[in-house]
Amino acid sequence: MNNYPEKACDIDRLVRHPKLVAATLAGEKTQQRRDGIYAYPGETFLLEEVVFEVTSVVRQRLGDMSDADARAEGYPSLAMYKDLILKMHSGMEWNEDGLVWVHSFSRQQLE
Repeated sequence: MNNYPEKACDIDRLVRHPKLVAATLAGEKTQQRRDGIYAYPGETFLLEEVVFEVTSVVRQRLGDMSDADARAEGYPSLAMYKDLILKMHSGMEWNEDGLVWVHSFSRQQLE
């Protein structure tokens, strides 16, 4: 954890939009990109009584995103992801060199 900056937000705010919560619960969403750190690897969060663990947090340029990354975000393609992000964040421009934190996570099985 020492190589990461201080958290910008609480882990409970990592996945909040109802459609994204549903996609996460369905196993269609396994990543969330944010401007800041919301969780560190090994931390867990709860969505509707289901536990998810953050497996990695890495820095990525927006321009390095692929269709596979967009699908991991719960979207069918990079073009749709980009379009929706720009609609959600009024006035935002898609900066290929813009850096985001990619939080990858997986559903935890009860033992």
